[in-house]
Amino acid sequence: MYPTRILRSALPQLGDEKPNITGFSMKKFLANTKKPRYDPWERNEAWRYTGRFSRFNRYRNALPGFGTAVVAFTAYCVYEQLFLKKDEQHHGEEHH
Repeated sequence: MYPTRILRSALPQLGDEKPNITGFSMKKFLANTKKPRYDPWERNEAWRYTGRFSRFNRYRNALPGFGTAVVAFTAYCVYEQLFLKKDEQHHGEEHH
């Protein structure tokens, strides 16, 4: 007799879960892959995710002068548009 026929005959006894020839159960696997009950390294690894090394601080400190550069560039663009405008009469002509 084939193993699949034996498993099919046992299906009503095993409940709703479809049996597998190998004995692998996805529900049991997912139940056991959750966070472990106790992680002995958790206390030693906690410093990586708090204080200066939190996710927010890592991204904030990735480009240290970026905020100052944006303000300086914006100020220069405003200055250029207000005070260094070209003369509109000669806009399309070549200068010799």
